[in-house]
Amino acid sequence: MASLIPGLPDDVALFCLARVPRRLHPLLRCVSRSWRDVVGSSDALYRYRKKHSLDETWVYALCGGDKSDEHSCYVLDPKSKTRCWRLVRGLPQQCMRRKGMGFEVLGRRCYLMGGCGWFQDGTDEVYCYDAAVDAWDAAAAPMATPRCFFACETLDQKLITVGGAQLNSSDPLSWDTYDPSTNRWTCHSEPNAAPDIAESVVLDGKMYIRCLSLSPPHVCSFVYEPSSGTWKQADEDMASGWRGPAVVVDGTLYVLDQSSGTRLMKWEKESREWIAVGRLSPLLTRPPCRLAAVDKSIFIIGKGLSTVVFDVEKAGNMGGVMVSSSIAGLASVENVISCKTMTM
Repeated sequence: MASLIPGLPDDVALFCLARVPRRLHPLLRCVSRSWRDVVGSSDALYRYRKKHSLDETWVYALCGGDKSDEHSCYVLDPKSKTRCWRLVRGLPQQCMRRKGMGFEVLGRRCYLMGGCGWFQDGTDEVYCYDAAVDAWDAAAAPMATPRCFFACETLDQKLITVGGAQLNSSDPLSWDTYDPSTNRWTCHSEPNAAPDIAESVVLDGKMYIRCLSLSPPHVCSFVYEPSSGTWKQADEDMASGWRGPAVVVDGTLYVLDQSSGTRLMKWEKESREWIAVGRLSPLLTRPPCRLAAVDKSIFIIGKGLSTVVFDVEKAGNMGGVMVSSSIAGLASVENVISCKTMTM
């Protein structure tokens, strides 16, 4: 096999390639077959980047309701000089108009799961996007249970899907796990959960879901314990203040309350109470918004991908409004369905 860089040992050459910014990786793939294999199909480069703290986190957003009434996927490099959203091309045609899809990141892949149409039940189809080669494929196995409008998270290097509407299963209170190492889904039954799930988040190595009940109307939260493989009802104090999309920064849970304006809340574990961090300027935010976290910063992404960035370490406000920076959105995009981060 030819060396990566003539005259250099491959481990030294790998270190050189690992220092190239992620935005330039498509160019690396064009240099030679050996470079293409290292960047696109080998884990060695990304293990090296992680080991030496060279890996970078990008934000991926699944959007819907744009001018063509079709879904789209965009990516943002938070550290680029331009800081602008870029279209991820090649979204599978089969899910362009599908509603209620799950969107999750595991490793260096984005997964689009399930969903339904106006006259179609939930599906079990799974499509994945490999960021290393910038391409979509259907390599993932179908879900064990067809679902739409369900919760999904990554926990312990596995995908977890739970709840949903229009389930064909006789037990709608079910949850499934996907192991990418075996490309296999495992189905589980769970009586201690509700199908009407509004939000989900991973906190302290556990998956939390926020459920809605219409009769009588109330909010409840359940938590999945990986050690026992069971779900149980979460703390009522926590559930009472969980009123919107959530994100975790340095082990602290933040929630965006959009019931009256746009206000960021923080869950204090020790005192077991919700603390108001501050309000966001109505001139910058375009609700409904979704959240993503990169390092110490929270990205608040609203309609048109209009984005507000708030650093939790440098928290400050003027007149009750949080000090933040902003990233321009795109006129061709309407609603943001889900936002996830990928580090590689």
